[in-house]
Amino acid sequence: MEENHVILNERCATDLVTHDFYYDLPEELIAQTPLSRRDGSRLMVLDRKTGEITHRHFYDICEYLRPEDVLVVNSSRVIPARLIGLSQNGSPIELLLLRMQENGRWECLVRPGKRAREGASFLFGGILHAEITEILPDGNRLVSFSYPAAYTSVYEVLDLVGNMPLPPYITEKLEDKERYQTVYAKERGSAAAPTAGLHFTTELLEKVRASGTAYAELTLHVGLGTFRPVKAKKIQDHLMHTEHFHIEQKTADLINERRKSGGRVVAVGTTACRVLESVADENGIVHPMSGETGIFIYPGYRFRAVDALITNFHLPESTLIMLVSALAGRDYILRAYREAVRERYRFFSFGDAMLIV
Repeated sequence: MEENHVILNERCATDLVTHDFYYDLPEELIAQTPLSRRDGSRLMVLDRKTGEITHRHFYDICEYLRPEDVLVVNSSRVIPARLIGLSQNGSPIELLLLRMQENGRWECLVRPGKRAREGASFLFGGILHAEITEILPDGNRLVSFSYPAAYTSVYEVLDLVGNMPLPPYITEKLEDKERYQTVYAKERGSAAAPTAGLHFTTELLEKVRASGTAYAELTLHVGLGTFRPVKAKKIQDHLMHTEHFHIEQKTADLINERRKSGGRVVAVGTTACRVLESVADENGIVHPMSGETGIFIYPGYRFRAVDALITNFHLPESTLIMLVSALAGRDYILRAYREAVRERYRFFSFGDAMLIV
């Protein structure tokens, strides 16, 4: 049945338009806050071989992992990238940090843009100074930051004065910043969380390892392009955003070893999936690498490295729902999403999970 899915996807890929990935979602199903228990979320399991849809809870995930498998996560850590402060004349200003450049400057979104002319300066939390050093062609700004010598890094200051850059569909205040971080988050750099991993607890990961399933980490710093809508009518015309990633030699070796011995590569989230597919060769061998990826995965794509995927429920007409449709088939995914709506699943970043096997 998997081969039929691939053939169907390839035949239809050039005919697909963005609206083919639309579904109706009642606004009240958009999760505004995380559950009190990370792994207490619901889990919808899609079996590509049978076409079945099963309803479980995330704490049941080990029942679907095999001892020979490898679970691959994105260990990037979200920075408190949303800054609210004042201009020199006391007017309010908001900065959203997107990524750090090699020279230490940051690419930022600024609102309102009219106050962010080259040379303009702002103050955040009374300690973080920002100066606009360049206006980029797309309207974003390059910003240089300075702060008192008592602080060791800009990240230390951001932890004090910054706010979590929650997606625009979340309107309620997040009481605990750590709930927008995975329990294995390490290297700072993301402007949004790799949300599929939010369901894991330390105890659940220990249970995964104890079962024999290997655990591997890679890093992709998630950008706000994740939430950028697809405006092109034909999906092939969409320009995908790029994000920085790296995968170490030991991680690549572990993944290749498990796959060679018959295990599956189970990606946690679309970000881990995109890295794995960016660094795999035609034979499915994963290579250590560091760089930028703008890979755009939609129906018709042949997966080289990823065999199964843990993911959340994604926005209609987004590149993320296109990616999961490439893996499971568009009709199957849309049927599952309609069932999730009927069953009152919770959607998006703080919502429930899906496992595609």
